[in-house]
Amino acid sequence: MTTIEEGRVVIVGSGLIGCSWAMVFASGGYQVKLYDIVQEQVTKALTKISEQMKELEKIGMLKGTLNAKQQLSLISGCTDLKAAVEGAIYVQECTPENLDLKKKIFGQLDLIVSNTVILGSSTSCLLPTKLFTGLKHVKQCIVAHPVNPPYYVPLVELVPHPETDPCVLEKTYALMKKIGQSPVRLTKEIDGFVLNRLQYAIISEAWRLAGDGIISPVDLDLVMSDGLGMRYAFMGPLETMHLNAEGMLNYCERYREGIIRVLKSFGPIPDFAGETEEKINVAMCEETPADSEHLNARRHWRDNCLVRLAKLKKEIKSEDLHHH
Repeated sequence: MTTIEEGRVVIVGSGLIGCSWAMVFASGGYQVKLYDIVQEQVTKALTKISEQMKELEKIGMLKGTLNAKQQLSLISGCTDLKAAVEGAIYVQECTPENLDLKKKIFGQLDLIVSNTVILGSSTSCLLPTKLFTGLKHVKQCIVAHPVNPPYYVPLVELVPHPETDPCVLEKTYALMKKIGQSPVRLTKEIDGFVLNRLQYAIISEAWRLAGDGIISPVDLDLVMSDGLGMRYAFMGPLETMHLNAEGMLNYCERYREGIIRVLKSFGPIPDFAGETEEKINVAMCEETPADSEHLNARRHWRDNCLVRLAKLKKEIKSEDLHHH
């Protein structure tokens, strides 16, 4: 049973990611202040959240144990940052991916926050040293990078600044777990964090294979969606190795040489431009034309699939718990 939790959470920025975070925290029973500079923006965001929650409740996919009405009552808007952070335990910054803008926000927060509140950033590619260095509350700062859309995809990458207090990392980890997300800890910052580094490794080989005409762009995507991706939705590459032989040591012994041979044949880093870009673009646009109507319809389809996959994974998890 989700109870109403002590302590308030502040979301800075009421765009898509900000709204998702607000819904995730409310589903965990936290009071949420959604801050933005313009009242109209905040009002629009709250309306959107309300529609989405009611829709999710209707299809039985609302997170948490509180109903939509109870969750909505936990979320309120705010256009005064100082008032918003008063007494907050956690702040999640969700402004556009622009270093100067984010630094400005953290500079403002630095002047008004307590010594106990945790300051998290949703940034997907700005390093903690770029964002937080020089703040007096740097010990309380951490990157908490969600995956789009966070409401259905639970992963959160936690990336500390070299000066982040270890207990801030642990507290953020516990908080993310509590609201039903899947946090992972990085021991230190690295360009691209982990999710994007893995994603870019796949993208670059996909680009080379399609560019070299080994396989069509559409078939390449099928290799992932109907092949690797089905496995990867339930277990990672390392456990996959472990199970694909008699354990990890046996896998390495059997396949080490072959893997190294194939990896040596990988081409150089693509420039993601020119002829291959044109070819892949044409193939993608045949499937989904690049106008907002078609793209949004396809995104809607994708999110709907993610909802159902999330539901399935949840059912599998609870069955596993009952069997063990």
